[in-house]
This record gives sequence, C-alpha cells and structure tokens, in this order.
Amino acid sequence: MPIPRFRVPTGILLALFAVTSAQAAPTQTDAPSTAGSKPNIVVILADDLGNADLGYRGSDIQTPNIDALAQEGVRLENFHGEPVCTPARAALMTGRYPMRQGLQTLVIFPNHRYGLPTDERTLPQALKDAGYATYMVGKWHLGHADQKFWPQNRGFDHFYGNTVGEVDYFTHKRSGILDWQRNGEFIDEEGYYLDLIGDEAVKLIEHQDKDQPFLLYFASLAPHAPYQAPKAMEDRYAATIADPTRRTYAAMITSLDDQVGRIVDTLDKRGLRENTLIVFSSDNGGPRSAVVASGAHSPEERAASGVKQESLPASNGELRGGKGSLHEGGVRVPTIVNWPGKLQPRVVDEPLHMVDIMPTALALAGAPANPTDKPLDGVDLWATLATGQGSTHDDILVNVEAFRGAVIKGKWKLVKIALLPGKTELFDLSTDPGEKNNVAEQNPEVVRDLERRLIAYARQQKPSEWMKAQPDYLGAQGQTLFDPDFDIDDGGMPHLKPALPQP
Repeated sequence: MPIPRFRVPTGILLALFAVTSAQAAPTQTDAPSTAGSKPNIVVILADDLGNADLGYRGSDIQTPNIDALAQEGVRLENFHGEPVCTPARAALMTGRYPMRQGLQTLVIFPNHRYGLPTDERTLPQALKDAGYATYMVGKWHLGHADQKFWPQNRGFDHFYGNTVGEVDYFTHKRSGILDWQRNGEFIDEEGYYLDLIGDEAVKLIEHQDKDQPFLLYFASLAPHAPYQAPKAMEDRYAATIADPTRRTYAAMITSLDDQVGRIVDTLDKRGLRENTLIVFSSDNGGPRSAVVASGAHSPEERAASGVKQESLPASNGELRGGKGSLHEGGVRVPTIVNWPGKLQPRVVDEPLHMVDIMPTALALAGAPANPTDKPLDGVDLWATLATGQGSTHDDILVNVEAFRGAVIKGKWKLVKIALLPGKTELFDLSTDPGEKNNVAEQNPEVVRDLERRLIAYARQQKPSEWMKAQPDYLGAQGQTLFDPDFDIDDGGMPHLKPALPQP
C-alpha cells in the first residue's frame, strides 16, 4: 500500500524549530508495595480500537473475554493514549510524554531512519533490573531502520512480530517487503497475524519459570487497517453486519478477544493468574477519516452486500473526532486493569494517561527509580486502582506539537490550534465528554491557566523527528527546501538553505 506523503506548511516547521528542549522534572510518587511476590505483568495493547467497539461498552461486536476482564477489574473511563501509534507506544514504553523524545508528530514511516532514542530507559529495561523476564509479541513501531531500535535491543529478552507499522495480516509484508521476525531472524511463515502472536504468547507463558516474574507485552496490530480476517471469523457476523468492511473489522476485534481468552486460560492452567496484573488498552481511538485508515472493501464488494455508502467501521460513541485528533475520540481509549484478589471491580473516572502504566508497574515490581535526568511524567496509580483515590497528576498533557496541543486539568480540557487564524477550545469533560460546547469565552481565567501550562510543555519539547525527516518529501518533486540539521541564530530563527535547482 502506498505511503501517504504529507505537505507541511513551512510556517509550522519554523515554529517547531524555535522551541527549546529543556527537560521538566515532575515528581514520581511512591506506590504502596503489595504483599507477596512480585506480580507478573501482562500489557495487552489494541491498535486503533474504537472507544465504543467492545461488548461491555454496548457494541454488537463479541468480546466476552475482554468483557470479563472489565466486569471483574477496574475500568478506567477517562484514560488517554495519544492521537496516533508511535507517540502512544513511546509513552507506554518510557512513562514520559513523547514530545520529550521528538516523537510527538504522526508515526514512523517505512522510509524514516529514526526511532525511540536509545538513551531512554524503557519499561522492559527497568523490569529486567528488578529480576523480570521480558517478552514482546506483535507490533513495535518505535524504530526499524537500525537494529539498535529493535525491541530485543531495548530490554526485551524475546521478540516476535513486526517492527514497522501495518503489515498484511496473512503475508506479514508491507509493500512486498517482509516485516516478520523472531529475535532478529526474519521468518516467512503462513498464518493469521493474531493467531501467530497468540500462539507465541501461550508458548512463552507455558515455558515460563514460575519462580521468576515476567512482563508480557502483547501488542496487537488489530483492528488497525488493512481490514483483514479469516473467513471463518467474518462468518460469525454474516447474519448481523451487512457492511463488509465493518464485518471484517468486527471479526478482527473478536479474533483479538479470542487471544485474550487464550492468555488468561494459560495463566490459569499454570497457576499464575492470581499473581498477574493484566492491563488492556489501545494506543488511540478509532479512525474516523480515510487519511489515517485504509484497506476498506471496494465499492464492488460493498455493492454486492447491498451497502452503497462507504464508511469507516470504527465507532467512538459520543466522543468527538477519531485517530489523529486531539479531541476525545482520538485519544480517550477503553482501558482495564485486572488483578484477582488485589483489585476489586470499580469504575474510575479520574483523568489518566498512558505514561502512568510504567511508574505503576515499576512500583509494584520494586524496580529502581528512573534516572534524575529522565524523570517520569506518569504517576503511580495503585491507590487510584485499589481504592478509587484521585491521582496525583496536577495536569495531564494530551500531546503538544509546534502547531497544536491539548492539556487536561481536572474537569477542564484545553485544545489549542496555533496555525493562523488559530483556535482555542475549552471543554468541561465532566458534563460534555463529547466536546460539543466550547466554553472558552465564559471561562477566560481557566483558559489562561491551561494555556500557560500548555506553553510551558511546548517549551520543553524536542524538535519533532517526523518533521525533521520530512524535507526529503517536501517541495517540488521532493526537493529539500531547508536543512533539517538546523541551528538557531541569536534571533531564534533557524538557518535555511535555498531550494535545490530544478533537475
């Protein structure tokens, strides 16, 4: 599938390069230790999952295993990922906002050379220091062009899956190039993506030493495009869903649910379930624009099913926007934390963020604190999970780029678009989670406070690696318009170089 080429206005890029890279130093709170041995930690991450597309959230899509985790665990109803894949995964793996690594903008394309900076301490690295075995299966998307970015070189003892973004679910190729490996050895094998990573996860748990705690990061590609599923799975919805694209999408989510069930069953059979914390979440909301999702069925396939109008299959319910957006439909993701005997069923409406998973896991594992030069933005959520107490976040950065950003403090959310003519939106999420009513004019003091916080974060961001890479794609016939390895003069402006002459 061809990779989209984006044209970024030069004004955006200039604004980015005027930003400084100072580092903030938020305080990490200490989590209460739990009784008994260190828990096993299983993180299950869906990809592009619509907020309303699980059974327990009212969907007609069948997800009995995920529903059971929700009914028996803690449902985080105000949990935030990032607008797209790479930033969300950076937040999960580091406990730090992706703008601190220059990963705040869009995703790593197959042509890109950058990845998660190697001086960042990752969740698996930290847990290895605490004696954990660390395993990953599925989609990485934090760097592929250099082996130093690969999961097995970022703290995972074992990796099986793909390093780029999307691949074909059956061939495991992207644009004809195989992206499927086990610990650095590329494998051309048959099988449906979810079945294969499910098989691998089960084998890892079956062979795990019961006396050693482990981290399993199960990073599903589903239900990310291209929309593909085995016919037998699609047939489950033949009588209930007419739209062929949504039927496939539903089958993909149910396939993911089947693998969740297999993981839980294997933990049970090995007697590990009572000492295993399971986190289920998604990187971002479901796509509501064809710009960020492809692979829908053809007009001919839709017509054969009696469906005339093309539509994207994901649903974010009442939430505004979708993947790529700073509004809640793009960043609020269904999240469950389940640990039998340690966490009682409850619903938490406290604003939380993907960066909170790492500090919570480290506190439970007794892992060493992060270096002082890489302070965590996330906070330990154990008290919130166990008792419903409010988190210690003063505010939560949804994301910030040179041209837009969003921040949450309590019930208030500010969305700021810096491109002229600009836009400032303020929402009371406690009464308006769908972000239908902009109340900025009625609450000028709140706007000023949140703008001050957002600008403070903006001053801390590193230059976007995505935008630094894009000169190769900008301009007439892809000519470089400026030098990405800029330096800032005394006036705060980047040195530009003229466009290359026409060939």
